[in-house]
Amino acid sequence: MENPTIDEFDLRILRALSRDGRMSIHALSVESRLSPTPVARRLKRLESSGIVTGFAALIDEEKLGFGVSVFVSVRLDRQIDEALAVFEAAIETLPEVVDCWLMTGNRDYLLRVVTRSMREFEIFLVQQLTRIKVVAAIESSIPLRRVKAGRSRML
Repeated sequence: MENPTIDEFDLRILRALSRDGRMSIHALSVESRLSPTPVARRLKRLESSGIVTGFAALIDEEKLGFGVSVFVSVRLDRQIDEALAVFEAAIETLPEVVDCWLMTGNRDYLLRVVTRSMREFEIFLVQQLTRIKVVAAIESSIPLRRVKAGRSRML
């Protein structure tokens, strides 16, 4: 399906859902200043068009005991389809990697790795990440604190 034209009512619905993905149709109707039936219809259209891709719970990793978050830049030994496929298949099997982006610039991938401790991160790095055949270089950066959490710029 083609992307629909987004109007101010759709934006109100999207803004509300970005704050609270569990918001009821009734609450969305109050936020968007539309009655529940058109809100439900618009939400269904936003989902079927792929603009709304799903709903998720935001988890506090630290409260679950995963207090170490590290950004890891990875450069591959070759930038060919086969190397990318090998790396991406390996990353899919590593639960410590919670986010992975294919990048432009001087790195091929940027990972966000979450572990319980620096020792656990070291074990992950030495025993798993560096053993992926196509990895040529790794650089780790430890964030001090999150300054801003993501929300769509258009919203």
